[in-house]
Amino acid sequence: MPQVAVEKVHEGSEKSESLSTRIGNLVEKIRERAFKFFQDRGSRHGSDLEDWLKAERELIWIPEADLVETDGRFEVQVAVPGFQASEVSVSASPDSLVVSADSMHRHDQTKGDVRFCEFGERNLFRRFDLPAPINVEKVTANLDKGVLKLTAEKADSGKQAAAAA
Repeated sequence: MPQVAVEKVHEGSEKSESLSTRIGNLVEKIRERAFKFFQDRGSRHGSDLEDWLKAERELIWIPEADLVETDGRFEVQVAVPGFQASEVSVSASPDSLVVSADSMHRHDQTKGDVRFCEFGERNLFRRFDLPAPINVEKVTANLDKGVLKLTAEKADSGKQAAAAA
């Protein structure tokens, strides 16, 4: 079962800023595409939300998932069919898990004339806000048969209480 690297993001770290920048870039792409839809409609107001949602659906694939809380940990499964472990990125922060993946399908021109192809660029994004803090150092991710399985141990509440005091 191929393992997927987990980026451990601590609040205020450079990695935290990197994740924020990636999310900001994604939001900017959606904004630009939604504005293009607005312009294509003759710049008439009244369908802003529809434009935004259409842009999101076009640019991002939000996969099916489940989140299960068991004794001392969270288990997340995410459907990522067709993605290789090397294409999947997982970021863990104390209060959330972020899964993203990018894939680009291209044809080798030496294989003949392509008559039909529905493959293309695929961008997957899913953020899971967790109901309790996790220990980012103990998050694992494995990809098996198109399903990404994440395990995140809850943070030790005793240490949290001492840190808060």
